[in-house]
Amino acid sequence: MAFCSRFGTLMKQTISQNNGPVPVASMLNAMRCMSSTRLFIGGLSYETDNQSLKDAFSCFGDVVDARVVTERETGRSRGFGFVNFATDESASSALSGMDGQELNGRNIRVVYATDRPARGSASGGGFGSGGYRGGFGNARE
Repeated sequence: MAFCSRFGTLMKQTISQNNGPVPVASMLNAMRCMSSTRLFIGGLSYETDNQSLKDAFSCFGDVVDARVVTERETGRSRGFGFVNFATDESASSALSGMDGQELNGRNIRVVYATDRPARGSASGGGFGSGGYRGGFGNARE
């Protein structure tokens, strides 16, 4: 039942983004996201580190990797991270069990991680396609 609900939600999002028929690649990508072993964890306390994140999720199954994303310059947590599990089932139970729960004094958000669109792609909404001669008009005309 949860699978059907998630599939329906992803299909609605894909259709609304494309304003029409859904390309096969988009459908396959939506299905791939549903059977993911990688979770996005948002709302992390700044005190949460890689090891404490791994410890918090290890009761749901074999955690392959847990990483808190940090700022390059300061090394300070950005407040989110990722947890990779060995199986889809472990990831699914962790999502159900940890979403909205408290971790180090903060209620966290747990969702399946999705690939970030490439910068500047048509669907990514990037800035400035153009380059040297492109941009906001050409004064030579």
